[in-house]
Parts: sequence; structure tokens; C-alpha cells
Amino acid sequence: MTKEALVCWVGGRDLDASRGISDKPGPILSTLKERPHAKVHLLYNYDRDEVHAYGDWLGAQVNVEIHLHEADLSTPVHYGDIYQAASKLMKALSAEISFEDMSVLISPGTPQMQTIWILMCKTAFPAAMLEASEEQGITDFIMPFDIAADYIPNIRAESDANLRRMAAGQAATPPAFESIIRQSPLMNAQIMKAEKIAKRDIPVLILGESGTGKEMFAEAIHESSSRADSEFVVVNCGAIPQDLADSELFGHKKGAFTGAVADRVGRFQEADGGTIFLDEFGELPADTQVRLLRVLNDGTFTRVGDKGRIKVDVRVIAATNRDLMAEVVEGQFREDLFYRIAVGIINLPSLREREGDLMLLTDKFLKDINEAELDLDSGYKHKKLSAKAINVMKSHGWPGNVRELQASLTRAAVWSVGETITEREMREALLERPAKAGDLLGRSLDNSFDIQDVIKELKRHYIKKALAETGNNKTKSAEKLGLNNYQTLNKWIEDVGLKE
Repeated sequence: MTKEALVCWVGGRDLDASRGISDKPGPILSTLKERPHAKVHLLYNYDRDEVHAYGDWLGAQVNVEIHLHEADLSTPVHYGDIYQAASKLMKALSAEISFEDMSVLISPGTPQMQTIWILMCKTAFPAAMLEASEEQGITDFIMPFDIAADYIPNIRAESDANLRRMAAGQAATPPAFESIIRQSPLMNAQIMKAEKIAKRDIPVLILGESGTGKEMFAEAIHESSSRADSEFVVVNCGAIPQDLADSELFGHKKGAFTGAVADRVGRFQEADGGTIFLDEFGELPADTQVRLLRVLNDGTFTRVGDKGRIKVDVRVIAATNRDLMAEVVEGQFREDLFYRIAVGIINLPSLREREGDLMLLTDKFLKDINEAELDLDSGYKHKKLSAKAINVMKSHGWPGNVRELQASLTRAAVWSVGETITEREMREALLERPAKAGDLLGRSLDNSFDIQDVIKELKRHYIKKALAETGNNKTKSAEKLGLNNYQTLNKWIEDVGLKE
């Protein structure tokens, strides 16, 4: 039975047939001869004159009404442009022709064009699909599953769930990222990037200060990826002796070096099919950087002491708190490796930059600490923070970030005598370290703090420094600090709490 219309892209093999370059008729002519249609609608993105010459040639071969539709594609593999062109044509045709009386030939064109036809015909435009091949001729294209029935309901359900979460003021994030406590716009922006990166099988470099949650992000990316059911292997590169780095990552053969008493499988082989997380990535020795570059390029490596190459399928996520760009410029880190790994980049903000997150994290950590302590000691008193203790926390710079916050709250809760953690107990729980100008001048204003405490911190630091350099000579220390006399210094010492 002759159908009303055949729709397809004009392909290279069709043009070759019309030019006499090929002795094969091409997919379109072959289809029209075996499966007659009254009309043919041809999309094209080749030269206009060339395609119109093809239309004339095709009309001379078969009795069919030919319609040519030029498509404005940035490239013939751009999914968005292909979809816009094909969808526009199908919408126009569907106003005149029923889908039952329409066929789509998916064979001509790029694989991207074929993919768009399949998705469109299985969802919005249910026309029959045909394939043309030299081996099997013209056949009906049969898909072993129904996209509309099997997949679209799940997509809609997930969209509805996302809308419900957003209506409730919650971020529409995959479950793997939900455990990351935050409301900070900076942190939310990095999570959005990580979600997109997770869906793409590309290397990832996570940058951030110590304690910002780089491993948590790496694991969330893995759990949100297509590799979630495979291994997630964690390697602390900074903890590996440099002379054993190759053996640790790539394995070795028995007898490869002193102490190699048996064959060893390396961490990359353990991670085959999954993800390897290289923490403290910047600590890798130069020789190992070369071997790692080879793995990233073609997925192969050689075990230490072996000759044969091993091929693996591993996604690499690396993390560092070092400024690798500066080290590349100084020649301390391989430039080619940096750009090979830094495809998907996540920049984690420090805790002091995360607006509104300090108290969110504090509440969660203190709740967990209280529950854990109650399990250990039935006489433990549930702890809460006093208002002044909270102010102490807000004025602290948190150089150790989230990790330091959790440790400090644990110490404060364990050491606190009563149910309320006091200002003094909170100060005692914080680890003091020499102040830096950046710590004092780079404070975020996301959380309020007492500027007088910052001034005291600055005074305390330089008073200690002056006394140390002068052997506790207060007169000389006063001179170094630009004070009129040692009596003024004594007053400062008392004010900042250094007086014994």
C-alpha cells in the first residue's frame, strides 16, 4: 500500500548516487522503489544547488512529488539544531497528514540525526520508521522497548518530585548530594556544577582548602553517575611513599623490587569499571605523573616489573588544596597532566565564605555528637551552645573548615561540665594558631562577628611576637610596637588577656 509521505534527511550516499560517484542508488531511492510513497519531504544542510540537482535526479528515477526543506544547522551533529529542524517539519506535516500515513527513513544523515528521529517518533510524532541497508534492504525499524511507556513516566515522576522539593524550599538535587548540608549560594552553585559533571564520563578536579569536603563531593559525583554500581576506590596520594607510588597505583610483578614477594593488583585495576578518587593529587611524584597521563589518554598502563599492558575503564576524580596552576607555571607540576585532569572543575568554598552555613552545620554536628555521647554514657548531659559561645564561633576564622568545626564541637561537648557550652569552654575547644593578615583582613561578613575580638586577636599576636624577640623585655617590646612606654604595653597585655 502506497503511503502518503516519506520524511528523511538527505545523506552523503544519496548525493554520491546522483553524482555518479557511487553505483549504489542510495537509501532514499532504494526506499522509494521498494516502499512507494506519494510524496517525499527531504531535510538537508548541504549546498542548496547540489541538493536541488539531487531532487531533479531523484524525480527522474521515480514518480514522486518532491519537497526540499533547507535546515540551518551549526553542525550536522548538533542535537539541538537537528531537533528544531526535524520537529518544525513534523509539526507542519502533521497538520495535513496523519502519522499512520507517514514514514520516516532514519538511515540517511549523521548518527545524531538518527537518534533524534527515534526519540521523536517514539514520543511526540508516532510515525513508522524505516531502515535502509545493503545487506537487508528496506526494513521496518523495531525498537525492543517503548520509550514513551518505559521512560517518559519515570522522567515525569522525577520532574514532579523536583517541583515538590522546590515548592517546599528544598533543592532539587540527586540523593547523593542531599547529605551535603548547605544553604549558601556559593555551595549550591558548586553542587549544580557537580550534578552536571556527574552525568558526563569525564575526569574531574576538585579544588579547595583542607576540610572543605572534597571526598564527600567526589563520592556524590560517583553515586550520581552511570558507574554508581561499580567500585569507588579512594587513594590518599600524600600518604604513599614516593618510591612506591607506581606500585600502589598500577601494581607490580613478583620480584620487581626488594620486598615484592608476590604479584600485586594496583588501585587502578581495582577500580576497573568504576571511579578512582586521587586525594592530595598534587603530591604525586613526577614519574608517576607521566604514567597517570598515559592512563588518562588511552586507559592503559604497565605494572612495575611487567611488560604487557593492562587496559582499564576508570573514571578519575582528583582533589588538591594546592595551587596547581601556579605550580604548572613554576614547572613543579606537569602542564599536560593538569589540563588532562582539569576537564570538570569544582571549586569548593571555605566555611568562612559559605553564607548561613555555619549554624546549619553546627546544629547538625551537635545533634550527632549528643546522640553518640548518649550511646556511650547514659549520664551524659545533652549539650547546647550559649549565645556567647555562638558569637565566639562566628568570630573564628575556621582555617580547618568543616573538619575543624566538627572536631571543635566534639571537644567542647566532651569538656563542658553543664548542659550549656559556655564562651570560655568554646574558646578552649578552638585550636589557636599564629594569626595571618589574610585570616584577619579576609574575614567574611556572611556571619556577624565582634570586631573588637578581631582587634584583640591582632594585638595578642604582635605582643607575643615582640616579647619573644626581645626576651620578654617590655621596654624594648613597647618600642617595637610603637607604644609610648612599657606601662601602656602592660595595659594592652591585660586587655587582651595575656597577663598571668
